[in-house]
Amino acid sequence: MENMLLWLIFFTLGWVLNDGSEMEPDFTWHLRKLPRIVSERTFHLASPTFEASAKMLLNKVCGIECHENLPAPSLSELEDSLSYETVFENGTRTLTRVKVKDLVPETTQNFTSKGASVRRKRQVFGTDSRFSISDKRFLSNFPFNTAVKISTGCSGVLVSPSHVLTAAHCIHDGKDYIKGSKKLRVGLLRMRRAGSGKRRSVSKRDRRDVDGGRQRKGNRRNLREGVKVGRRRKETGRGQKVADRRPSFQWTRVKNTHIPKGWAGGRRGNAALDYDYALLELKRAHKKKYMELGISPTIKKLPGGMIHFSGFDRDRADQLVYRFCSVSDESNDLLYQYCDAESGSTGSGVYLRLKESDTKNWKRKIIAVYSGHQWIDVHGVQKDYNIAVRITPLKYAQICLWIHGDEADCTYG
Repeated sequence: MENMLLWLIFFTLGWVLNDGSEMEPDFTWHLRKLPRIVSERTFHLASPTFEASAKMLLNKVCGIECHENLPAPSLSELEDSLSYETVFENGTRTLTRVKVKDLVPETTQNFTSKGASVRRKRQVFGTDSRFSISDKRFLSNFPFNTAVKISTGCSGVLVSPSHVLTAAHCIHDGKDYIKGSKKLRVGLLRMRRAGSGKRRSVSKRDRRDVDGGRQRKGNRRNLREGVKVGRRRKETGRGQKVADRRPSFQWTRVKNTHIPKGWAGGRRGNAALDYDYALLELKRAHKKKYMELGISPTIKKLPGGMIHFSGFDRDRADQLVYRFCSVSDESNDLLYQYCDAESGSTGSGVYLRLKESDTKNWKRKIIAVYSGHQWIDVHGVQKDYNIAVRITPLKYAQICLWIHGDEADCTYG
């Protein structure tokens, strides 16, 4: 087992094979004209207390079943939910009201729901199919290098040289900002240069690290990313081999945070799972390759019906954990799936790989934010899912406005 080096490589080319012979139709990113979200007026608010616990406060989760009986939000309700709070590094806070223009109604899904309760337990279904990415050649390269750690215990993804997308509940519980978010920081993966650091013999901690890098048994034949899973080793002064140490993090302060009002005390004062996303602006820009945003396609337009995301699951001690799975169901704003995940991975950027419409080159884009585990009432029966918040055209336009500061830069997406 010590010399075992397992290569699990499968290139996601936007198609899958059926019975070894047929190929599904091509899948492409199609640019579309976005609705415009225009900042109307900004108000100064009282500074938050930052006293909430790191727990979502959701009265009801309007999920895969509620859209049939729930009336579509009016334009004024949409504008209220898409208005946003900004919290600055010095603890001050503002509210920006927005107007939505050029809105094209989206096709709604025919689902109904009676609500859901939140369960804070394991989010692994059956055999654990997660993959710990331990080889530094993968950790330091795209797309794995876009994953970041949030100081409140969540994950996130780099979406510009200065911005990180994550889940809103990692910062705000729906009523107030959580403890620790006042001095929010983002941890970027940092790999040690060859020869840096002191050499040492094998310790108990090293052995734990080696054991943590071993993969559990399961079906890995359909792995969709180039992942080298194994234990890369180096010689010590005593001639013994030790595993590569856990990746370290370069921590950067957050300059400001944007959260949609749909989450931070939106309609009827309740947090809505549909708006569980936030954007963090870093105090210092990074030089890593980041992942661009994309508009979430329907399940039928996902290659193989699969999604991917990487984060820092709390049960794997700072290891970057990658997983992929098929989407089971969808609503206008949410993806319902059974990707194995633990606490700590929430806020990860969910992505897929499609062809660009002009160059025909393959490109990965973020199409959702992983929100966590929920129980959903399906025709009177409780079913549990892992939930991801889809990036719709409206949300794309909003996040784009947060990144660029001008809706003129957010015409197409």
